[in-house]
Amino acid sequence: MPRAILSVSDKSGLVELARGLVERGWELVSTGGTARAIREAGLPVRDVKEVTGHPEMMDGRVKTLHPAVHAGILARAGNAGDDDALARHGYGAVDLVAVNLYPFRETVAGGAALDEAMENVDIGGPTMIRAAAKNHARVTVVVDPSDYGSVLEALDSGGPDPAMRRELARKVFAHTAEYDGAVAAYLGAHAAGGGAPPDRGAETELPERLTLELTQVQPLRYGENPDQPAAFYAEADPPAGSLPRLTQLHGKKLSFNNLIDVDAAIMGGSAWSAEDGVACCIIKHTTPCGLALGDDAASAYRRALACDPVSAFGGIVALNAPVTAAAAEAMAEHFLEVIVAPEFDSAARQILERKKNLRLIQMPVESAPGMERDYKRVRGGILVQRRMSMRFPEDDWTVATRRTPDAAEWADLRFAWRAAAVVKSNAIVLARDRRTVGIGAGQMSRVDSSRIAVMKARDQGAELKGVVVASDAFFPFRDGVDAAAEAGARAIIQPGGSVRDEDVIAAADEHGLAMVFTGRRTFRH
Repeated sequence: MPRAILSVSDKSGLVELARGLVERGWELVSTGGTARAIREAGLPVRDVKEVTGHPEMMDGRVKTLHPAVHAGILARAGNAGDDDALARHGYGAVDLVAVNLYPFRETVAGGAALDEAMENVDIGGPTMIRAAAKNHARVTVVVDPSDYGSVLEALDSGGPDPAMRRELARKVFAHTAEYDGAVAAYLGAHAAGGGAPPDRGAETELPERLTLELTQVQPLRYGENPDQPAAFYAEADPPAGSLPRLTQLHGKKLSFNNLIDVDAAIMGGSAWSAEDGVACCIIKHTTPCGLALGDDAASAYRRALACDPVSAFGGIVALNAPVTAAAAEAMAEHFLEVIVAPEFDSAARQILERKKNLRLIQMPVESAPGMERDYKRVRGGILVQRRMSMRFPEDDWTVATRRTPDAAEWADLRFAWRAAAVVKSNAIVLARDRRTVGIGAGQMSRVDSSRIAVMKARDQGAELKGVVVASDAFFPFRDGVDAAAEAGARAIIQPGGSVRDEDVIAAADEHGLAMVFTGRRTFRH
């Protein structure tokens, strides 16, 4: 009778697997809660202590760490010496191991103390699955519940073939590498800071060694250009609201450039919560060409589009609210590549799906978790940082000038500061009435970005008198302030911190501008 050891933390699909094995004539060996779940389903199962002849010890810390288990797993097919060793000691071979590990990530994500976290470091589980993966020429090892069905099917035709067992073994080593990486990162945070920061979680810390486990989501037609092969990969267990979890409702497959722009659009839309209003961000080549708040999705889109409708041609739109029929009618008037929103009502889908190539993506448009890491590839290495927070506390904001912003200016300054955080540096945003009227981005000098923002606004016939200006980093010289005042600006928001802050403040005072320092830079390369 073939023997299977089942010991799982994630019990999804467990009973179905156990029943399928029993129906096919397998003996089940299990431990603790897994054995209890199998028995409650009315299926026969032996406790591991019956196999080892030794009771569990130390509150279950030691139960599968025994030669009866590991000799049974590691015995090689057709090896007379191994068969003799099993027979001499009265051990049986193990033919299948289905194990997944203690939920370490989930435990530490809840703010567990160090001792509790260490209790959730699995020892027996990784030992068994590594042994089984090493001996995958004979043993089938399963760590992913989604593989249970295919394994049972394979048993009906003589068992998993070598290629399938090899792939299952690969999943084991990927699983344990990711698991060990999570433990190492957690301990690294404690070593660096004396404990996981309660407001951010241990995973925000950057370990000495970083292990990445990436799984291909899909191949892409090509990369940034047609001569560059490309594919989309996901990290292990990507969180809700991340791109691997998106749902595409309509349109062509997403391209390499689409995915980059979708990420930027979601970042832009996530700068505002539902309480702020309906936010719309229109992205072109990873940089916004329009951002706005509105009372509904249709007005938010129209207000964002008005900033630069020429650049919005072929753009990516993100809304933090459901797309209604009215919004769909407005967007259907223009050529867009992708629309991202948390929901599309049925009437909106009917309107937009008339455009067969337009991609409709359903997913949350909200702030990413603060612990998320941001990676940038460079030659021979990777730069790692915590992803920029799209939360904008005002605790450190100060009014640097003699004049204080009035209520309307304050509202626009808050909007413009968030908008500037989405724009590529050097970033200058002109805003009024909670929408952008001019955007200057990606220039080598800040004054050039200021001039471009003004030019863009004038191209659309925007009234510049009374606009506010946001800069993602400090003004190094007064020329940027002079340019803003000449255009008609009444207030400026910027981080401050330049050695020439006094000159910049003096320029603002000369022009009668209000200027707010935030104390935070939102520079984006």
